[in-house]
Amino acid sequence: MKKTAPTLRDVAAASNVSIATVSKYINGTQRFSSKVEAAIDAAIAGLGYKSNPLAKSMITGRTDTIGLSVLDITNPHFSSILKGAQRVANDHGLSVLVVDTEENPNRERRVLEDLSRRVDGMIVASRLPEKDMGWMADIDKPLVFFGSLAELPLPTVASDDHGGAFMLTQHLRMLGHKRIAYLGFSKSRRDEERLGGIRECLGAAGLPLVVFNADSPSMLEGERLCSSIILGANPPDALICYNDLMALGFMKEAASLGVSVPRDISVVGFDNIPYGKYVTPALTTVDLQSERMGASAMEKLLAVIRGEDVDKLTKIAPQLVLRASTQPRT
Repeated sequence: MKKTAPTLRDVAAASNVSIATVSKYINGTQRFSSKVEAAIDAAIAGLGYKSNPLAKSMITGRTDTIGLSVLDITNPHFSSILKGAQRVANDHGLSVLVVDTEENPNRERRVLEDLSRRVDGMIVASRLPEKDMGWMADIDKPLVFFGSLAELPLPTVASDDHGGAFMLTQHLRMLGHKRIAYLGFSKSRRDEERLGGIRECLGAAGLPLVVFNADSPSMLEGERLCSSIILGANPPDALICYNDLMALGFMKEAASLGVSVPRDISVVGFDNIPYGKYVTPALTTVDLQSERMGASAMEKLLAVIRGEDVDKLTKIAPQLVLRASTQPRT
């Protein structure tokens, strides 16, 4: 005969308390004397009782699940964010439910509103302009946003994109580069911050900037735009790419066209994804601390869920990573 799983009634009988007491203790809705709690713990261990997550959720109103919205889970930057967030969630006995809004940007609001009904709180990345995001503040769940916000009253975690871009540009200036171009992605609010850091640095030196714009932040776009960047009448001697993926695509196509990186053109990116140090030449980049961003956002969200006061903005400092894709101009 198949053995039946132990029930709350069995635990209550074994610990000599009521079923209601066992339920309140297991679900964390009430504390009892150390003697009662020890008896319940002993009964649970002895019987091998496992709680029912659905029943617990119905009693407490909590799902023990956090929602994480990313823009493209195939991008290693967002994979690292997920890794950091997942680590903190696991430490607190929580699960993470991930949604990828890249394929359905027009359905983002509906996707996030649906997600909010299944989780205790959300961490959200979005490319929507801030003027179109007012509804996020009305979601009836704690929410932390990735990126800086000027007006919306949401707690945020952001990388210092402006500072990182300034550092990267300053490095190229110190190498003697004077014809610097930027391959950007204007659909992202982070693009504006990076472009601002580049312009500030070049403006201080009286140097111009040529800007190219990609349709997506991908290797395919870096590859597609490569020829128009380096085969023009006055090609740049250094290229700053919106992210490492675009830089890697550009470098691959440049090699096919007989252009040497970094002898003919230095190339740099953002994110410090793992692939960057394994290509030839290895890619100079700005490490925006993606994994740390994910962990920081999760810690901040859990503090909000606990009802604690948090700073509106947590900014993560970038780090310049120098590799072989840049060299001095002679």
